[in-house]
Amino acid sequence: MKNIDTIWSFIIVTLSLAVGVVAGYYARKVIAESKIGAAEEEAAKTIEEANKEAETRKKELLVEAKDEIHRNRQEFEKDLRERRRELDRLERRVLQKEELIEKKSENIEKKEQSLAEKEKDIDKTQQDLQLIVTQQLKELERLSGLSSEEAKDLLLYNVEQQIRQETALMIRTLEAEAKEEADKRAKNLVSLAIQRCAADVVSETTVSVVALPNDEMKGRIIGREGRNIRTFETLTGVDLIIDDTPEAVILSSFDPIRRETARMALEHLVSDGRIHPARIEEMVEKAKKEIDQELREVGEQAAFEVGVHGLHPELIKLLGRLKYRTSYGQNVLKHSVEVAHLAGVMAAELDVDVMLSKRAGLLHDIGKSVDHEISGPHVEIGVDLAKKYRESKEVIHGIEAHHGDVEPQTIEAVLVQAADAISASRPGARRETLEAYIKRLEKLENLADSFAGVDRSYAIQAGREIRIIVKPEEIDDLESINLVKDIARKVEQELDYPGQIKVMVIRETRSVEFAK
Repeated sequence: MKNIDTIWSFIIVTLSLAVGVVAGYYARKVIAESKIGAAEEEAAKTIEEANKEAETRKKELLVEAKDEIHRNRQEFEKDLRERRRELDRLERRVLQKEELIEKKSENIEKKEQSLAEKEKDIDKTQQDLQLIVTQQLKELERLSGLSSEEAKDLLLYNVEQQIRQETALMIRTLEAEAKEEADKRAKNLVSLAIQRCAADVVSETTVSVVALPNDEMKGRIIGREGRNIRTFETLTGVDLIIDDTPEAVILSSFDPIRRETARMALEHLVSDGRIHPARIEEMVEKAKKEIDQELREVGEQAAFEVGVHGLHPELIKLLGRLKYRTSYGQNVLKHSVEVAHLAGVMAAELDVDVMLSKRAGLLHDIGKSVDHEISGPHVEIGVDLAKKYRESKEVIHGIEAHHGDVEPQTIEAVLVQAADAISASRPGARRETLEAYIKRLEKLENLADSFAGVDRSYAIQAGREIRIIVKPEEIDDLESINLVKDIARKVEQELDYPGQIKVMVIRETRSVEFAK
């Protein structure tokens, strides 16, 4: 029974569920259809409103597009008018240029025609000249009895013979001079080299002697395995000679400043007693500073002595270096001071710039302070130094002209040149005696005066140059060329002189009249 009740209960529940499901389906269908209808109506209204709005927007866009087209058309027309005006302007310029080119072309054609005519005239003139030259050559050949080729060969032969003779004479003269004056010229060259550079050659002016307290000090100076002496020579650049001389060593160098530095350093080491590489380096540096100070003080003293102020510190130091330079045995610093005094005295007598003369005189040989370190003549080096340290143009010119390398343009430059010659040529200043100097100059002038047509002759530049003034009515320009060669040849044959002598022949014609 219970099973039957259970089955009926299950059937009833199942039927109830089926009825509920069917009823729910139909209910939902009705509700969905009503919602769909409402949505369709709403969609229709929305579409209608969108169509109206789109129509309105369309009309607005059309109006805006018409306005934009109208504006663009106006701008285009304006731009088109401007371009047309620009094209018209360019067209006018092109036409003007074409007209100008046509005019230039016409002028060029006219000039070409004129040049062609002139070329024809020139060709004709050349032909006429060639004809005249040919006729003259024929006439000369007839008169001389030689053809042009024979005359040319004869002239070349004579010139060749003359050149061969002069060459042979020159070779014999040079050989004779080389044999007779080899020793003298060698000494001059060596002495010049000694003044210009430091070389390993011994001379009495290139050594210094340092006294020692005892001979045991020599061993300490040499050091273990020679390390002390090697260090000393390396740092100073000076040869240290230790020989059998009792209680003394010798310092050898052609650089006097370097030699003096080594001497001071060695004396400091000997007095201190401690000699080893580190102490040697310390004493060498100390000696260099002392030398620099001494050079500055010497330069200041020289400038103060002649009354020259405002010199650049480096120029003052270079002046001090001149204390250790000599020229033919004459101390260059003392020579410079003497030249400054002489130039100042002469300037005062002539009432010209005394201070300028003294300044140029003091600095005229400043190039000798570094001439072994910088290549070139001491005059050029001095000019470069004066320019570097901003000396005035007048001072630079005085330095430049003191040996006659350039013609002096100011009175002060002439005074410096004269003072330099006076200081160098006075008796006792240099190794050449006054008597020999005067005789050499007189012999040079007398030799030049012995030629016919010579009016006056002057030996200048300490005999390094002779200027000969000839009589213009007796010697013409071509003869003056032969005269200067003859005089130079006779000087080479008859005189003994170091270096070379410049021979200058001067011919001058003057016409003078007085207006009354």
